[in-house]
Amino acid sequence: MSDVTVSQFAEVLKVPVDRLLIQLEKAGIKVAGADDSISDDSKMELLTFLRKSHGQDADNAAMGPRKISLKRKSHTELRLPGPQGRARTVSVEVRRKRTYVKRDDLEKEAKAKQAELDKIRAEELAEKSRQEEEVRAKAESREEQRTRQEQEESERIEKERSIKEADAGRRVEEELKRQQEASEKERQEKEKKHREHAARAERDRKRSRTKYGREELHVGSLSARRKRKPQRRRPSHISVDQHHGFEMPTEPVVREVKVPETISVGELGKLMAIKSGELIKALMGMGVMATINQVLDQDTALLLVEELGHKAISVSENHMEEKLVEAAGESEAEELPRSPVVTVMGHVDHGKTSLLDHIRKSRVAAGEAGGITQHIGAYSVETKKGTITFLDTPGHEAFTAMRARGARATDIVILVVAADDGVMPQTIEAIQHAKVAGVSLVVAVNKIDKSEADVEKVRNELSQHEVISEEWGGEHLFANVSATSGEGIDQLLDIILLQAEVLELKARREGPATGIVIESRLERGRGPVATVLVKKGTLRSGDILLAGQELGRVRAMFDHAGKAVTEAGPSIPVEVLGLSGTPAAGDDTLVVSSERKAREIADLRRGRSRDVDLASQQAARLDDVFTQMEAGLASSVQILIKADVHGSAEAIRDALGKLPSDEVKVKIIGSTVGGITESDVHLAAASGAIILGFNVRADSAARKTIQEMGVDVRYYSVIYEAIDDVKDALSGLLTPEIREQMVGLAEVREVFKSPSFGQIAGCLVTEGAVRRNNPIRVLRDNVVIYEGELESLRRFKDDANEVRSGTECGIGVRNYNDVKVGDQIECYERIEVARTLE
Repeated sequence: MSDVTVSQFAEVLKVPVDRLLIQLEKAGIKVAGADDSISDDSKMELLTFLRKSHGQDADNAAMGPRKISLKRKSHTELRLPGPQGRARTVSVEVRRKRTYVKRDDLEKEAKAKQAELDKIRAEELAEKSRQEEEVRAKAESREEQRTRQEQEESERIEKERSIKEADAGRRVEEELKRQQEASEKERQEKEKKHREHAARAERDRKRSRTKYGREELHVGSLSARRKRKPQRRRPSHISVDQHHGFEMPTEPVVREVKVPETISVGELGKLMAIKSGELIKALMGMGVMATINQVLDQDTALLLVEELGHKAISVSENHMEEKLVEAAGESEAEELPRSPVVTVMGHVDHGKTSLLDHIRKSRVAAGEAGGITQHIGAYSVETKKGTITFLDTPGHEAFTAMRARGARATDIVILVVAADDGVMPQTIEAIQHAKVAGVSLVVAVNKIDKSEADVEKVRNELSQHEVISEEWGGEHLFANVSATSGEGIDQLLDIILLQAEVLELKARREGPATGIVIESRLERGRGPVATVLVKKGTLRSGDILLAGQELGRVRAMFDHAGKAVTEAGPSIPVEVLGLSGTPAAGDDTLVVSSERKAREIADLRRGRSRDVDLASQQAARLDDVFTQMEAGLASSVQILIKADVHGSAEAIRDALGKLPSDEVKVKIIGSTVGGITESDVHLAAASGAIILGFNVRADSAARKTIQEMGVDVRYYSVIYEAIDDVKDALSGLLTPEIREQMVGLAEVREVFKSPSFGQIAGCLVTEGAVRRNNPIRVLRDNVVIYEGELESLRRFKDDANEVRSGTECGIGVRNYNDVKVGDQIECYERIEVARTLE
């Protein structure tokens, strides 16, 4: 190619001249201007520079481009008709682009990908072979272990068989020896008998000789020597007694009958060898209507057995669970010191929760409905003096069972008494619970910052219930505190820890955990939640926990602050998730190793509880029948209780059961934990019950069913409001009281005779007013001689409906003609007064 100018080269390359000049300058090629010529070497040098600037090296350049793109343009014109008959021309430009890629590059990429896939596949095959090798090794080890076990088992069986064979051989030898001795003894006896027989024959022979020494010869007759025919034997009759060997006993047979917790009438009859009809007759004599399949509770069965003259022994069916508990308690782990469990008890509104809030530095009391505690709370508190587990119990009178559970699960009881209020009924009850449980009692006199506080008065009142302070020569520790200002709190904590040191509280940390259920509830999304206080051992996530009638594997645990924990040691309260249902508050908990045994025990407990409930319900139903037969049908209020926790449901049920009334009664048809469901509404509608929801609500399906069926649902958050409403409902069912109220009094001044009405008493109204339609009494010398109605009441000759005091009138008494001067006619009315429960 001949040299061309820069402008011509730019036209060939289809680039601006200025740009080409810049590129030449960057490539180091010196040109004077656009008209200067450029050689072929300069072109190649420019090409090499441009390739390097675009990231291509010389080798790639030599190899040529990997990808080529061809672009083409074509122009065409289209004539389109326009408006008003005019045609218009439209220029159409078509651009085409086609890209070609080298096949070698594609093959290289494919080979690289294939190599990578082969490498990954080889690694997977190696991993798979390694896993197979591990599985094979484990299988071989298991096979070897099984072979070894089989060999040991065969050796044990062979050893036992050899021992049995040796024992059998020894027994055979002993038997042979005994037989030989018996045969030898028998042979000696035979020889002795033979010698005795020979000696006796010799003596007889000597006696039969004559005096000359000859033996006598006895010759019989010919007929005697003939062979006689054998005579036929007569059949011998054996006397056989035709009576059987069983005879009626001469005195009653007294049997020892083991009575379980529940037993049917038929089974009890078999134990006493008495027909079921006799038992049913005896039960009817005791006032119990029963059938042969009727399940009796233990108390009724014991009375029945003693009534029939047998000895009753009550037995328990919990042998399996006793063995399981004993196996759990036989752990030989070392006992280490543990934190004390302290229960705060006292009367309502005496500051128990506020005192605990000050120790925990929280505000639980402010969040309680109605300002009173209605649940039992468990908290583990880290103080400067050490760790203490507190149980906060309600003080309201309806929560007696909760306070009793708190006293049973504790080491020390803090009795909180308000200095301005003194000893109250629940204070006395808390003292009794502490005495029954046998725990130490520490008295905290609260609210000493108030002006009306009287500490000495509190000590005097407590001394009347055998709670005497050490200052007065007693054994109980007292602390004057203020939950508001914090005064005396440190002294109270010192007293608690001092008492704990004296008690030397210890528990093992290793081994299966045992504890007690403080509270339980049903939460949406979490299921049954139980608050468990661990007594011994360590409770861990994944343990199989048996709590009363419920069983489950611990899925998660949370402390009192809601923080997830994996284990809990002695004296630590935790919330446990994973149980099959809500256990009853106060149930013992136990970690077991065998889920099968635990399930058997749980099923046994459920069945026993169901039988006991059925027996008690049937007894109650029969009692109701006799009561209604004697006094007529009594009114009742059906109630279905739904509560957030088991303790609240129990407290409401007990409080409603104590409402005093003989005419109206409260019948609890159900008491469960959790929200109000559609099945609860159907049950309430079928039995005509009122649903009482305590800190729970109905779901959407239940609300719709409530509207459709018109079931009465009441929601409460304070327990005494629920009790008051039920009391009002019972009061509405009471028969009103009829009272008689005197309206007026008239004195008879004269007696007249009337052909129409008979005797007419001319009277003067001295008190109130006499009305025609009211009943009257005739009094003579202040003694009632007649009760009836007025026949007529007139003022002069006119009929009157009412005659007031100080006015004369004529009175005709219906069906009575013995009115005399001086008698008094009393007019009265009957009014109904609504009765209320006390």
